[in-house]
Order: sequence, then structure tokens, then C-alpha cells
Amino acid sequence: MRPPVQENDIEQILNAYSDMVVRIAYHHVKNRADAEDIAQEAFVRLITAQPRLENEEHQKAWLIRVTVNLCKNLLRSPRSRELPLDDLEEDRAQEQREIWDAVWRLPAKFRNAVYLYYYEGYSVAETAALLGKKPGTVASWLHRARLRLKTDLTGGI
Repeated sequence: MRPPVQENDIEQILNAYSDMVVRIAYHHVKNRADAEDIAQEAFVRLITAQPRLENEEHQKAWLIRVTVNLCKNLLRSPRSRELPLDDLEEDRAQEQREIWDAVWRLPAKFRNAVYLYYYEGYSVAETAALLGKKPGTVASWLHRARLRLKTDLTGGI
């Protein structure tokens, strides 16, 4: 088992995972400023909690789980209902925007599985582990999500 996070490891951890953590947070809260705040809080918790993590993958999974939980906490708060939604939408092409919007319309379990699998590049088994589900369940969610996306994007053709 690895020792707790050391001060000299902090910069390395930030360089390795900060973009991913911000993307995951943005995926959930749809607001760049909140995503950056959540990412900052996730890293502060890593530094202050000093969890004993077995390896880099465990560290990455820990950061993802903390980030998702912080997003859920923010979305449950009354403040989250007053914020503007997507400040990056202007930068996307129309086709990409339609796909992204269709993904966002999926139920949360499908959306999270799609995001981790397609956008973050995790395997079905890794996605299942991160979501605390069985690989068969995640594979089923991905299949159902693809069917829904196909229907939504093609109009049932």
C-alpha cells in the first residue's frame, strides 16, 4: 500500500488528473466555474484527507468518486437551480451539440456510463468498478443508451 499523498506529489497529481476532474465535474454540473470549484475541492480533499491509496489507478478512481459526489451535492443544493447552464456550447459544432444534448437527456445511469466509457476511455469493467455496478449491468446500460441515442438523433429512422 502506498503512503499518504506527499507534498512533492501534489504537482504531479494536479498535472496528471486536473483536466480529467474538471471535465467530469463539467459533465455533471454544466457550468465551467462550478466545475473548476468542484475540481479544486476534490484536490483539497485528496491533500487533507491523506487517503492511503494502493496505486495510481486507485488514486484516479478515488478522485473520480469524490468529484462525482461533490457534483451530486452541488446539484442537490437550491443554489444550483439558479445558475446558467452551458458556457461552452458556443464553441461546439451543431452536430456535436446535438449529440452532447442527446447524451444529457439520457437517464443519469446511462449518461454516466456513456461518459466514462466514450469520453474518458474506460473499459466496461473499469466503468463498472467506478460506478459500483457489475460489468453486465454497465454493458446493458451502454446498449440501451446507444439505442436511445440512435432513436433521438435519427428521429426513429
